[in-house]
Amino acid sequence: MAAGAMNGLRQALFHDAFVYRPMPPLRIDGPLVRLLPQRARPRAVWALHAVVLLTAVMALLLGIAESGHPIEEMTAVIPAACVAMTLVRPVGAFWMSLATTPVTAIFGDQGWPWGAGAFFAHLVVLIVVAARTRPRTAAWMWVLTVLLGTFLENLAGHSTSSTVGMAVVSAFALLVVAMVQIRRDAEREVTVQRTVTAVERDRRTLLEERTTIARELHDVVAHHMSVVAIQAEAAPYRVENPPPELEQAFVTIRENAVAALTELRRVLGVVRAEDYQAPEAPQPTLAQLDGLLANVREAGLETEKTVTGAVRELPQGVELSAYRIIQEALSNTLRHAPGATAGVEISYVLGGIGLRIVNGPPTGPVKPSPGAGHGITGMRERVAMLDGAMTAETTAEGGYEITAFIPVQPAEPREQDGAPGAGSGRTKLTKDPEHTEHTGRAGQAEHA
Repeated sequence: MAAGAMNGLRQALFHDAFVYRPMPPLRIDGPLVRLLPQRARPRAVWALHAVVLLTAVMALLLGIAESGHPIEEMTAVIPAACVAMTLVRPVGAFWMSLATTPVTAIFGDQGWPWGAGAFFAHLVVLIVVAARTRPRTAAWMWVLTVLLGTFLENLAGHSTSSTVGMAVVSAFALLVVAMVQIRRDAEREVTVQRTVTAVERDRRTLLEERTTIARELHDVVAHHMSVVAIQAEAAPYRVENPPPELEQAFVTIRENAVAALTELRRVLGVVRAEDYQAPEAPQPTLAQLDGLLANVREAGLETEKTVTGAVRELPQGVELSAYRIIQEALSNTLRHAPGATAGVEISYVLGGIGLRIVNGPPTGPVKPSPGAGHGITGMRERVAMLDGAMTAETTAEGGYEITAFIPVQPAEPREQDGAPGAGSGRTKLTKDPEHTEHTGRAGQAEHA
């Protein structure tokens, strides 16, 4: 315990005791500075420096007021200088004040061991140094001050001493400063923890949304890969006397498709939660958008849909992402803007599809429901995954607007099958209704 105490004393008061540590100015956006007019704020950040210098002047005036000759007036300057020194070297100012206490007591004849000016100055030094350091430093300063006062009191044998008053007043002042510091440190720690928690929550939300997208894409990709595998297996039987090279090519296609499906499911198993249950229904597309709008209308959200451009079938991943973006935007409107109206605009353009979902400000007596902002994160992930662009911002009327553009690569033209009797010997597989039905059932079985 003694070794630990000495180590704490060395770290608090001896380590870099006279290092240059200027007092920083107040923050211009601090709670006190913000109460002042805009013009006075740049100068108000130096308010603490002005207060310390003012107390130094007050200590000097107190020392001069109780002095009787020039030597006492000169010694009154020492405590005031110690107070001013706390602005640049706080711990050094304490040692200077402690070391000059016997000097002011002997040559100043202003009380023992502290006169009025020295008492006030040393008390200010303790408070300023304690506010600029840690509570442990304040405790050690109080102990050393009491020990010095007791030693000087016993050495001189004065009947009246200011040691008891210094011990009581400084203990109360340092206790208040320590409590304020502990509270400030606790608030800072809570702020840091809240920031870390918010960052981790956003990161977890991002990962969860990416996992959801991966699951949905698995359903889309696995369906198409299953169709490729079944068509590759059935294609040789649709051609009369196919050459061995053609049969081997179809076998290779099917093997690669099955291998890709196996790897896809293996990777998906890493991101799939243990309690995840695959949906039984197929993933939604923009063809089911009218049903979604009907549901939100029943929930009390008046919605209008506007479609521009030539409606065409898009890749299933794009259709799914567009549907989910509209669904999440309307859900956010229901939660955060009850009583508002919403508009959904879908623009089919040559390079892709544009989405715009805008709602008005909340109206009516229902209060908005709080949210964590995860929906916007999920939308951005979906758009970024497809190399698109998205904006989400408030409108001038107080509502909210979400715009997104998802690019779509133009479809490559398919080769036309040879005319009958042309000697090509090829038949287009998807023209056979029976084969189409067989392929769909086989693809669903392969996907299951």
